[in-house]
Amino acid sequence: MKTNKAIYQRATKVLTGGVSRNTIFRKPHPVYVAKAKGSYVTDVEGIERIDFANNMASLIHGHAHPAIIEAVTEQMHRGTAFTVGTEAEVLFAEQMIARSASFERMRFVNSGTEAVMTMLKTARANTDKPKIAKAEGAYHGTYDYAEISQTSHPGNWGITSSPNANRVVDGTPKGAIDDVIIFPFNDVTRTLNILDRYADEIACVLIDPVPHRIGLLPASHEFVEAVYKWTRAHNALMVFDEVVTYRVNYSGAQESYNVKPDLTAMGKMIGGGFPIGALAGRKELMEVLDPRGKILRHPHSGTFSANPISTTAGRVAMELFDHEAVSTLNALSMKAVEQIREVVRLADIPVSVTGAGSMFRIHLKPEKPTTYREAYQPKEEKQLVNELLDYMFLEEKIMMINTCACMLATTITQHEIDRLSEGLFNGFKLIKPKLEKLLTVSI
Repeated sequence: MKTNKAIYQRATKVLTGGVSRNTIFRKPHPVYVAKAKGSYVTDVEGIERIDFANNMASLIHGHAHPAIIEAVTEQMHRGTAFTVGTEAEVLFAEQMIARSASFERMRFVNSGTEAVMTMLKTARANTDKPKIAKAEGAYHGTYDYAEISQTSHPGNWGITSSPNANRVVDGTPKGAIDDVIIFPFNDVTRTLNILDRYADEIACVLIDPVPHRIGLLPASHEFVEAVYKWTRAHNALMVFDEVVTYRVNYSGAQESYNVKPDLTAMGKMIGGGFPIGALAGRKELMEVLDPRGKILRHPHSGTFSANPISTTAGRVAMELFDHEAVSTLNALSMKAVEQIREVVRLADIPVSVTGAGSMFRIHLKPEKPTTYREAYQPKEEKQLVNELLDYMFLEEKIMMINTCACMLATTITQHEIDRLSEGLFNGFKLIKPKLEKLLTVSI
């Protein structure tokens, strides 16, 4: 029988660190999948686990959904990628534009990172300005200008009224760092003061409406409306990263707000389990990508962009994620949060829960954080989070995201929610003495 350890030993001889993405690495070795169905994943050693991570929020209907498999298999027999167009791209764009009021034109790409990158470049092309403004701690993929300050910590983040722009990768050009303006999420007064300092240079203000890395905290209506008003006054765009958050409502998290973004980047779950990204927004803004223009201000292409496999899978997945499915999944997520909060009360442990839609995150803090700096996990706290996650994974056979978050799929039922609650109760009892000691020391 194959073992996870043996496969990893082979992997280290051909893959740097034995992995191609660091998120799957775990000590002493990663786990390798043999098969998956619905919300259950079985590894090569035959161990079955409930999946609450869903490939970092990208599997809205769990694993191997029959309708998606059927549609993709049919398309595969006709071909997978071409140097000509396919109707699959058109059908999917028609569906998404009908779904979201702020979408007038679209472009498909291959990942959320690429979608955000294309969106920022489109904003620059429209405004002829270089700088990007983004929230401290927010994750927007791996594009140089999007990743700045996503890993800021107490040793380098500076004062709240003027957070530092910090590199993530060694060797990031100083020019890229200087062209990113950092503001404190949901802090209207400080954010507007910061934006005002660079008003003539800012192309767009980039907002994740429920930023996972900041703490899975929804952007307040006041904050979004203030940013929108500021961008109208200063020839800038308000752009949303909905790569993770489009699942929050039928038309994305933006459905919750009175004002709408000029451009929206998407990815993850709109691909139905296949690699995808998308940019959508106002017609006149998207025209900078139009090859029919006299001057092409933003040349844009991609070998696998809008491939018929991803667009077919995405279209079917989004058809299945209709109003009823969204409502049912969000209600189940709310039920899960209620049960976890009850478990927290029964375990008498200083833990809080945040989230929106079908996503929630557990914080080893007595009060719900409201900012990135409040949600920040010092080394000792992160070690406890990892201990809890390892216990859940190894003993309770439950998979969660490495921030102690869950992103639900429509294949989750009350049975799995009960398993999660029971597992967390046991896990909380395990870490409670260490957490209480940690909090006592920090006070």
